[in-house]
Amino acid sequence: MLISTSFLSSKNPPRDLKLLDETDTDFIHLDVMDGKFVKNKTMPFSEMKNIYKYTTKRLDVHLMTEDSSNYIKDYASLNTEYITIHIESNNVKENLELIKNYGIKPGLAISPNTSLSEVVPYLPLIKQILIMSVEPGEGGQAFIIETEKKLEEAKILVEEYDLDIIINVDGGINDKTINYCKRADMIVSGSYIILEDNFQEKIDSLRI
Repeated sequence: MLISTSFLSSKNPPRDLKLLDETDTDFIHLDVMDGKFVKNKTMPFSEMKNIYKYTTKRLDVHLMTEDSSNYIKDYASLNTEYITIHIESNNVKENLELIKNYGIKPGLAISPNTSLSEVVPYLPLIKQILIMSVEPGEGGQAFIIETEKKLEEAKILVEEYDLDIIINVDGGINDKTINYCKRADMIVSGSYIILEDNFQEKIDSLRI
C-alpha cells in the first residue's frame, strides 16, 4: 500500500514537510484549489513552488480546478510524479494529454456522486484513478463508506482491461477507515497524519 500524505490541514507547512521528509511516506500530496471548482482556495503557485526547500519527496498533485491547463504547466516544473485532474472539470482529454506531454503521469479524479463508468473513455490516457471518499475541497471530512464498493469496481475495471493504472483513494482515511480501502493501491491521508505528533507511527498504521 502506497501512502501519499497531504499537508492541507497543516498549521506549519515548512516544519511539517521537513518532518514528513524523514518518514517513509511515498509521496507528498499537493491539494490545489482555485476557489471555483471548489469553494476553497489554496496558496498560489508562487508560494507553493517553494515546496522543494522542505521536501525531497516526489509529488502527487491533485488539481481541484475548473480548467487545469495553466496549473499543469506550473506543477509539471516541480518534482512531480502524478498530476490528477477531475473528470468533472473542463477540457479533460486535452488536459490529460498535456500532462503526458510534460512527462508526468496523468490521473483522473472522480467525486463521490460521479459514476465510475465516466472514466472508461479516458482509460488509455491515465496512470491513476483517484476516487474521492469525501466531497472535494476541504480537509477533515468523514469517510464515505460506500467508497469501498467503488474501489472494488475500479479494481475490476483496471484488471479487466489489463491496464497499468493505480487506484488511489482520498478523504477521511485513518486507522479505522483504511479497512474499507483494501482494494486500493495508494491512499491519501492528511489530518490523521499531519495533526499528530508522530508522523511515522501514523503512516505505519495505514500500511495494510
